[in-house]
Formats: sequence, structure tokens, C-alpha cells
Amino acid sequence: MAGGEGDGARDLGSLVVPAAGALVETEDLWEPYYLKGPGGGRVEPVSEFLRVLQAAGRPAATQRSYALALLRWFGFTWAVGVPWDQVTSSEARGFCRRLQLADKPGRRQAAAVLVQGKRPASAKYAPSTVAHCETVCRGFYSYHLETGTGPIVNPFPLTRPGRTGAHRNPMDPVPRQRAGLFRPRVPSRVPRQIPDSVFSELFARLPSHRDRALVAFWVSSGARASELLGAVCSGADPGQQLVTVIRKGSRSLQQLPASPDAFVWLRLYQQEMHGLVPAGPDDPLWWTLRRPFRPLAHHAARAMFVRANAAVGGGWTPTPTTWACIPRRSTAPAASSATSRKRSATWP
Repeated sequence: MAGGEGDGARDLGSLVVPAAGALVETEDLWEPYYLKGPGGGRVEPVSEFLRVLQAAGRPAATQRSYALALLRWFGFTWAVGVPWDQVTSSEARGFCRRLQLADKPGRRQAAAVLVQGKRPASAKYAPSTVAHCETVCRGFYSYHLETGTGPIVNPFPLTRPGRTGAHRNPMDPVPRQRAGLFRPRVPSRVPRQIPDSVFSELFARLPSHRDRALVAFWVSSGARASELLGAVCSGADPGQQLVTVIRKGSRSLQQLPASPDAFVWLRLYQQEMHGLVPAGPDDPLWWTLRRPFRPLAHHAARAMFVRANAAVGGGWTPTPTTWACIPRRSTAPAASSATSRKRSATWP
């Protein structure tokens, strides 16, 4: 279709967006991910934008998230036949409309499995996913607009032109920044909560002291999984019941309180691994249980949790969403006070 054709004239309901392009993981420190086009070549405008993100200190996980959002956008532009640097607000509007109304590609509607405390899976994109895509695309075109390599007008405009807070009283609080014109409202969600009975059974299914210590620290401290896996031996302070982690956003060191049970399981795990793995102050706190011993990575920790969840059969899996760790004061030995504080833990 020719560029400039409005989404009113374009039939979005019958539009087929093929599974063209892919996100490629390179395992290269300087370029963790890149976008591959339909012909197999590299999408250089996206690679350039990812280099800017890396220069701004964004971790590889953030670059992956941004690249996936841009893959959805470029897949739409390839389907409508409009080059990325010739799109207008009509294509951007149609893209956001389609994300909200069409089903996810490659997803078959399976029988709904109701799990207590867990939202059922949906065939539609979540509002937060649509809002994230709009924000990423707007930032992508803002960068190329400044460098002169994209369209002369950002196809993802803001709500109203003008200066933010131009006539604001200096004594008043700073108002919120303007949002994107095509950005949907993200409703406030009730945090996902694992019922006490399910968590106790899940904790009892964990096969090792390391796994019990990990889950106990994760739930009682509220640290993200990536933050906890990055802890070192000197970061665990049983005397003050604190664990030191590097926060995901600010990259600053922060001490988080944890439950006494978490340090008990940690001590049992350390005694089990004594003499087998390095235990210096700057050595990793968590290691694999099989030889050759390696620092525990995110995927291995997630697989541990998935295996325990499969044994329970409850449908709970770590996802990139915020989990609510509700106060638990179970009398079971496996989970007595490991979840005694209310905190939120995120699995990135």
C-alpha cells in the first residue's frame, strides 16, 4: 500500500501481519541483540537506536524489551508496505489500534485454566504492552528526528503541542509530563498473590537448600530475581539480617531486610557447598549444584522455580510482572516466617 494511506481507508480487520523478522541474541557484550529483517539482513536503524540505549547505561534486558517492541512496529510497516522512514501518524494510529483489538500472533486460544489468585491468560495484548510499544516507538523516532535520519515529523505525537508547565505557578507541584496521543490508559491492577496453601506446597517441593534459600530471600526481602542473583558473599549479613543487592534502576547498593529463615537456609546451603566453590567476599553467593560449578544465572533459577511449580500443578510461573508477596505466618516448618513482610518482587 502506498505511504500516506489513512487507517480509515485501510482494512485493519483483514490485515495479515506475517511473522517476518526476528530478534537475534548474539552473546556479544557490545551488541547483545539486533533485529533481523524479512530478507535476513540487519535492521540498521534499530541497531543504531540500541547502541544509544547502551551508551545511556541501559542493560541488555532493556535493550531486548525495546527491540521486541520495535519488532512489532516494523512487522506492521512491512505488512502495510510503508518504509519506516516514510510513515505518518496514520500508520502509527493504525498500529496502536491493531495492538489493542487484534489477537496476539501465533497464539491459539486454549481452554481457560482457572488458578486461584491468578488472572486467566488473554489472547489480546495487555494495555501495559501497548503503552510500552507506543513509548518505545516515540522515543525511536525522536532519536532519528534529531539525527536527521528519519521522517521530519514524529509519527507518534504527544497529546498537545506547547511547553509543559509554561504557565505553572512555581509554588505548585510539577505536573505530569504529556503522554503520547495514541497511548492507552493503563488500569491499576491488583497485585498477583500466591495463596498461602499453594506457596507452602510449592516451598516444600523445592529440592535443595539453595532453592529454599533463594525463594525465602526473594519473598521476604522483595528483591528482584536479577538483583538477588547478583549478590556476593559479603552482601549477606546474618547478624543484622540484611542482604545487599545492586538495584536494577539506579544501580546503587541497597541493604534489604530478610527473614531469619532465609539465613538459616543460606547457612545450610553454604555448609553443603563448603570447599567446592569459591567463598571470597567478592565471589558470587549463588552457584549451580552440578559440576562444573558456575555462578547461578537467571535462566537456571527460573527453571528451578518452573520445575517446582510443575510438581505442584498450580500454574504458577515467574513472569515479567510484579508479584505481591503477601504476609504469611504459616506454621509449616518449610515456610514459617520466610514471607513475613509485605513486599513486591519482580522477575525481569
